[in-house]
Amino acid sequence: MAKKVRVGVIGAGQVSQQMHIPGLLKSPLTDLAAIADVSEKRRSEAAKQFNIPHVFADYKDLLAMDDLDAVCVALPNFLHCPATVDALNAGKHVLCEKPMAMNRKEAEKMIAAARKKRRIFMIGQNMRFTRDTQLAKKAIASGKIGEPYHARCFLLRRNGIPRIGSWFTQKKYSGGGVLLDLGVHMLDCTLYLMDSFDVATVTGMTFAKFGARGLGDGTWGMDERATGRPYDVDDYAAAFVKMKSGKSVILEVAWHAYTAPSRAIDIYGDRGGIHTPPTKLFGEKKDIEPPIAPESAKMPLPTERMVHFVECVARGRRPICDPAQSLVVQKVLDAIYESSRSGREVRIR
Repeated sequence: MAKKVRVGVIGAGQVSQQMHIPGLLKSPLTDLAAIADVSEKRRSEAAKQFNIPHVFADYKDLLAMDDLDAVCVALPNFLHCPATVDALNAGKHVLCEKPMAMNRKEAEKMIAAARKKRRIFMIGQNMRFTRDTQLAKKAIASGKIGEPYHARCFLLRRNGIPRIGSWFTQKKYSGGGVLLDLGVHMLDCTLYLMDSFDVATVTGMTFAKFGARGLGDGTWGMDERATGRPYDVDDYAAAFVKMKSGKSVILEVAWHAYTAPSRAIDIYGDRGGIHTPPTKLFGEKKDIEPPIAPESAKMPLPTERMVHFVECVARGRRPICDPAQSLVVQKVLDAIYESSRSGREVRIR
């Protein structure tokens, strides 16, 4: 068994306590050593609940721990870049919550720091690790649908805005709305399944029809509406993405829309198609073939992103979430906003 990885968590909010920390503890290789958060209440709660020995108000004190191997950055979007760069410069391996950054410039800065320090750097794209995604990836790689040429992906909510007035709905802290919150998931997973990150051009539109009117409020995040903070981000986005190879992707995401809640990725190939989730295979002879693997089938990857990250650090392996691919996703998200503002197609460089 590999040596345990001493991990620190930066951020003790909802995503940390409900996702990051429980995910880390699923790995027998994790030694959860420290946590940092500016809120005394949050950091104390997390430390007590998960028996974390070292607790800090300032994450830079956490990074000063010489025996810490890696950190997870579970902070609001505007802090992803500075905290990640600081951690990498301190010699730590880093998993950063999605989206990668506020914009392309920040994302490039993070990658440069990882390369300079020769540390493992991964964006926590959890949809790549689900059982359904792994089944779909395996089927596509084995040639079951032939050559993928087009995909559509969508995630539509009703009343799913993450707390109107929280940092999620303030552009200066989030960088954007539903596009950066949900669009990043769907776009990353779709490009990963198609194995196609050679994006050429993007055309997109974003809308803000509900949040500013107090409609569509969800249950995620702290309820800060009483503070009177603004809602100045998108609650719907759609885009058409063209690849240099000639492939294409349609993306649609909504925090709130007058439609049935739904989520799916459809990959169209010249010999068949795949729908996920649940993962089903469409062929010439049958409309829908049975599930492509039994529930008991072992997956090639852990179904938890945190476990994968810890294993990569422990064994010196490269994560499947390549930062270069995450940078492409960031470029596309930036381009969708630019296209919506300008009304023009945007070329990716």
